[in-house]
Amino acid sequence: MATMRFLNALQPLGLLLMRVAAGAVLAVHGWYKVLDRAQGHVHLVESLHLPGWLAYLSTAAEFVGGLFLIAGLLTRLAALAATIDLGVAVALVHWPHGLTGPGGYQFPLAVLALCFALVTFGAGPLSMDRWLLHHRWG
Repeated sequence: MATMRFLNALQPLGLLLMRVAAGAVLAVHGWYKVLDRAQGHVHLVESLHLPGWLAYLSTAAEFVGGLFLIAGLLTRLAALAATIDLGVAVALVHWPHGLTGPGGYQFPLAVLALCFALVTFGAGPLSMDRWLLHHRWG
């Protein structure tokens, strides 16, 4: 029983680590697209028979959404955008390569799972979301 209480007390830290890990991965991937002005990403998106402008949404979901996840700001919205972005990436880009092959979907699927968990659980108490909510209505 004491072990469970201890582990439950660590949940805020677990959510913080999930947010920072997912956010860092997303922000770095998005940053490379920002540096390229998303041009390479536009060509990739168009090669998937999707409108090229979606590449800019994808870049924003990764870079800006990643930064928001790190801060815990608008966490559920940022995580939802990343979940959709990664879902499309897994389904249309990585799936044909298999789970573990080069270009496989194991890594984007893991980040997708982290983001989906953040959509459902929220940012937790160690976040800007909680701080703003507490200071605005508290």
